[in-house]
Amino acid sequence: MRLANVYRLGRKELTSLRHDLVLVLLIAYSFTIAIIAPAKGVRLELYNAAVAVVDEDKSPLSRQLIDGLRPPFFQPPVQIELNEMDPGMDAGQYTFVIDIPPHFQANILAARQPSLQVNVDATAMAQAGSGARYIEGMIGEELRNFLERRPLAANLPVKAVTRLVFNPNSESSWFLAVMQIVNMCTLLGILLTGAALIREREHGTLEHLLVMPLTPADIMVAKSWSNALVILVAATLAMLVVVRGVLGVPISGSLTLFVFGLAIYLFSLTAIGILLATLARSMPQFGLLSIPVFLVMYMLSGANTPLDSMPELLQRIMLVSPTTHFVSFSQGVIFRGADIHLVWPQLLATAGIGVIAFLVALARFRRTVSLTQL
Repeated sequence: MRLANVYRLGRKELTSLRHDLVLVLLIAYSFTIAIIAPAKGVRLELYNAAVAVVDEDKSPLSRQLIDGLRPPFFQPPVQIELNEMDPGMDAGQYTFVIDIPPHFQANILAARQPSLQVNVDATAMAQAGSGARYIEGMIGEELRNFLERRPLAANLPVKAVTRLVFNPNSESSWFLAVMQIVNMCTLLGILLTGAALIREREHGTLEHLLVMPLTPADIMVAKSWSNALVILVAATLAMLVVVRGVLGVPISGSLTLFVFGLAIYLFSLTAIGILLATLARSMPQFGLLSIPVFLVMYMLSGANTPLDSMPELLQRIMLVSPTTHFVSFSQGVIFRGADIHLVWPQLLATAGIGVIAFLVALARFRRTVSLTQL
């Protein structure tokens, strides 16, 4: 009987959601445009960077160095004068400015080891580091080719061979697309469930539920499974249609395992959403409370920057967040093809955090119900 009541109450939630056009459009937008736009528009690797060259040498070697700045890594190099370098960088016109000094070729041929200056606008963090390394390597290779007329690798006793695994072309869109799905699931998992409980309270229908043969746990479970099911279906379709179909991101691991892990993650998120709803008294309060919680959970989870690069204390604190474990799980399954034997610790941690959050939310919700009855 209790399972039947939970099922019917969950169907009521789905019916209510189906007739809420704003929420339907929000879910559709979150798993289509909100995934495609960042994946196509945001570049973490060196791409189409603005570069200028101050050629004070006017030699064949300097022209060879300029020709080494090739697309798609760089825009066509702009040749400027020395007095235009600082104003151009101050105005943000160029990310890189290379200053080739006078008599550079002559000094190279005379083995005088002249200096060549590479100015980098470090405010462009996504391109500054990788671009500086690319320019440094390009200059070294072009200098050797100019002096000896043969590739650099032929003169080295040891040849370093780089093999990029899991993302051989270093496509940032692969990473951003999958992380956007995690981002949207985190946001909607908290908002939809918490908003459903707040809406019951504001519309006065919570009292109606209390006179039915329902316990607070039944109400929580019904709201959790119905909202989680919507997000789970939308995320699965987004992985198949948007990520793999439109963006062409290969899924190395098991999609079934990913969906299973996402279901556990959504259980944790819906419990957190209900917990926040028991702390807020109105929908505006819930929104103001949930946004900072979501931002901290996602931004410090390792989805944007590696968790290992954060302070050790912060790494330990973020272990209480289910997003930290699910991001590690998602990257292992989708990119590295990990199976259940490798990712079960993340699944267990996510489920454990979800159980704790559910029990705390249930205690808070029971207290809220008691105050409502009084």
